[in-house]
Amino acid sequence: MPADESASTPRQPYVLTFSKPTLKLFETTLPTLKEDSRQCIENLLGYRARHTQVKFPRSQSAAVLVPLFIGRAGDLYVLLSRRSASLRQYAGDTALPGGKVEHQDITVEDTARREAFEEIGLIPDRERVPLLCVMEPFLAGNQMVVTPVVVLILDKTMQPNLNESEVTSIFSQPLASFLASSFTFPPYRVPDSSIPYHTIMEWEWSGGGTIRMHRFLTGREADGVKPVFGLTASILIYIAIWGYRRAPDFEFQPPNAPTQAQQIACALLTPSNSLRLACEYEGIDADMIAAFVLHAPKELNSEPGMIEWDKSGQDWRRLAEGPIPLRVDVIKQEIHNNALVRQDMYKERQKCHREVGEGSEGEREVAERRSGQNERKDGDAKL
Repeated sequence: MPADESASTPRQPYVLTFSKPTLKLFETTLPTLKEDSRQCIENLLGYRARHTQVKFPRSQSAAVLVPLFIGRAGDLYVLLSRRSASLRQYAGDTALPGGKVEHQDITVEDTARREAFEEIGLIPDRERVPLLCVMEPFLAGNQMVVTPVVVLILDKTMQPNLNESEVTSIFSQPLASFLASSFTFPPYRVPDSSIPYHTIMEWEWSGGGTIRMHRFLTGREADGVKPVFGLTASILIYIAIWGYRRAPDFEFQPPNAPTQAQQIACALLTPSNSLRLACEYEGIDADMIAAFVLHAPKELNSEPGMIEWDKSGQDWRRLAEGPIPLRVDVIKQEIHNNALVRQDMYKERQKCHREVGEGSEGEREVAERRSGQNERKDGDAKL
């Protein structure tokens, strides 16, 4: 008996599309682009996050902007900021510009661009600073969902305008340096030789498994700049892995580490967690969101090793099996079908516009003839 074709056919990914430029734009604008930088940009342009449809509670959602630019030698750099020492949280830390979602923000890209403009004066111009991709969300402080938004600064004439109440200074670091356990700084940047460039810290996760955090020196520690650490380091490692399509020369996470999806789902399932409480306040089904996160189509992107389901408790199995995943699949299929309908409508409108354009010359000729006739009639009337 032949196998069921529907079972062997891979599911179509359910993703939201974002307006993105083409690689040709970057190649013409940036003639010094190195081949690995060009490939990195192309890979990031092709990245599709699996959780862009998930509606997290706005009060517990944030976004960070990851501003990349091309250096003089054609390498990719990331722009980082030193937070003000007067801030109540994470004072003096090295960070990416970003913050919580506000009422005027429609998308996480809006949030990231607005925060970058408020903090470092990066103009939210989608032509001079086009979007490369929106990455998978990360969990910060076990309660805040943070989505990285990656952009490329094309206009090198743009000048920063720092909000000194939030940012003390900005600097750059090669994106590829977050894939290395050692790094050679320029001669004018001499880090403390007694401290390794890359170090790690681990702790046990409440849901089972081990979480590893990374720290990278900046070479500016003598000036009071802190290393790149924690969430910022994890985001940059993840982006570098996907951009350059190679693993770092160190182990990113241990084999039993929970994925970001599992960490977010666990927070959503914990009754006292702020993320779940925010869902209840905003009328969002936290169980359904957790199921969405855990059942995103896996063919899009790969992830670090996942902990085994039998170590995760009954709640995980309840979301991995049973009626909730079926309901999730139905909703995703409806979203996918609606997206296809919108694409067909868009193509039809484009076709109509082209047909109108092709017939415009004939229409102009008819209009000119009519106009000439009207002018002659007016002239006859005046005579």
